[in-house]
Amino acid sequence: MNDNKGIIPMPRHFLSILDLDKDTAHALVKRAKEMKECDFHSDLLAGKTVALIFEKASTRTRVSFEVGINHLGGNSLLMTPAESQLGRSEPLSDTSRVLSRYCAGMVVRTFGQEIVDELSHYASVPVINALTDMYHPCQVMSDMLTMYERTPDLANLKVAWVGDGNNMAHSFINAAILFGYELVLACPEGYDPDPNLMAHAKAEGARVTLVRTPEEACEGAHYVNTDVWASMGQEEEQKQREAAFAGFMIDDDMLAVADSEVKVMHCLPAHRGEEISEEVFESERSIVFDQAENRLHMQKAIMEWIFSE
Repeated sequence: MNDNKGIIPMPRHFLSILDLDKDTAHALVKRAKEMKECDFHSDLLAGKTVALIFEKASTRTRVSFEVGINHLGGNSLLMTPAESQLGRSEPLSDTSRVLSRYCAGMVVRTFGQEIVDELSHYASVPVINALTDMYHPCQVMSDMLTMYERTPDLANLKVAWVGDGNNMAHSFINAAILFGYELVLACPEGYDPDPNLMAHAKAEGARVTLVRTPEEACEGAHYVNTDVWASMGQEEEQKQREAAFAGFMIDDDMLAVADSEVKVMHCLPAHRGEEISEEVFESERSIVFDQAENRLHMQKAIMEWIFSE
């Protein structure tokens, strides 16, 4: 007798990088590189529709997911608060259970991490975190691919983060657990990453350090990362943040202490002349458009992993 008859298996979600183990994380990077090299297409999602639930506007995330879903044979459906009940009174639990009956999965770009957590709790289909205020796992997995293409031995790298201790910084901290690189974050006082995340990473053996000066973070760094000082939803803090982040713009002087072959990364959009100088952004050291392209390939690898379950 089969006691499991009628039991629906739990879907595979991707809400943070720590939903992966080390072997899976490395395998996804290698798989994404393979997909890029052969312009991978398949019929994995043939006849299926994936809902893109976007409470925040997007260029790279939306387009790369829409194109990626198409490359895997599927269709995408964009949902914004203006076009659905997302911005109104319907409970997330209801939205999740209804969409699970229409769609093969949900890709969610929103504010609080608790939103993707609740959607995934009630979903009977996979949920992918396309960005929250806490994490940006698809972007940072794409960044792992971008580094891996140039320096496959990620564990021997020093990576610098210069700027706000935001969702990007959080995902780089989590990724340091899985990929083993040394991560030094330079954040002005009052803009530190979540201390619990830092403590967890260190407890897991990750080499993560928080410093106050960008030069200390950049010294000998192979990759230097930054992001805008005021993220979406923080526009009213722009002037305050400009004052707090004075001296944190990545420029030629800052990079003088980095490795001679240093590469500069930015998840875009960039505010040239604020967190990164025009000269650095347009220089050969900048690999920001490779990062942007790699969103497509990594998201295809993540979706293949999720929907092949």
